[in-house]
Amino acid sequence: MATIDSLPSLAQVIENHQLSAKKSLGQNFLLDLNLTSKIARQAGDLTQCDVLEIGPGPGGLTRGLLAEGARRVLAVEKDARCLPALAEIAAVYPGQLEVINGDALEIDPLSMLTPPIRVAANLPYNVGTELLVRWLTPAVWPPFWQSLTLMFQREVANRIVAEPGGKAYGRLAILAQWRCDCRIVMSLPPEAFTPAPKVHSAVVHLQMREKPLFEADPKILSRVVAAAFNQRRKMLRAALKGQAPDIEDRLMAAGIKPTERAEQLSIEQFCALARELAKP
Repeated sequence: MATIDSLPSLAQVIENHQLSAKKSLGQNFLLDLNLTSKIARQAGDLTQCDVLEIGPGPGGLTRGLLAEGARRVLAVEKDARCLPALAEIAAVYPGQLEVINGDALEIDPLSMLTPPIRVAANLPYNVGTELLVRWLTPAVWPPFWQSLTLMFQREVANRIVAEPGGKAYGRLAILAQWRCDCRIVMSLPPEAFTPAPKVHSAVVHLQMREKPLFEADPKILSRVVAAAFNQRRKMLRAALKGQAPDIEDRLMAAGIKPTERAEQLSIEQFCALARELAKP
């Protein structure tokens, strides 16, 4: 931790560079370097990995990742005000930190990183879920990343790890758990951040599975799950009537009662239905 301690405190960095958090960018800065280092450790052994970080802000997690031995960090930051603070970190870790000023939704990280790659980020609230869905639904699997260690609002984290039968269970849980082992590894109160958000936060670790839990065409599965949960209060025979003219027969062939509702189905059952719908 010697190098991380040679840099100013994050509070001092924010003061030096006048970095007030912008609500429009979904910014909430985490200033406790003990916490940022703990989050970095949740990503596992980084010594042989390149790491993609989204929304580093003043660089708290960036410093943690580098201090934990990340081979290289690519930090994508939309807010140009943060670049001087990140440049100070890059100077302490020569050749290990590259900062891109841009929108994470528009950048292809694979062209700038060398596998194996892990993603670790305190995701901006306004793009976190969209980025996660993109990472979970690439054209080809396995994806470019080995694991995702991501901070979300606690509500979103609960949706990722939710089990069938509850209100939190939905499309996000199925997309994540079908292809990853998902665990909440940390919880953080609002007062850990500056400014303090109105919600609690949590860090989720998603470890990529080489093969999904159950066989299914990803496009069909994604379409069926989206349709089922778009009208989650309806019975599946009504919610999925647009998926096939004989949807009740397809449901029963998959071992599913047409009167069930989406939140009652396991991932295995959704995959069985996707396989049935793939048949002519």
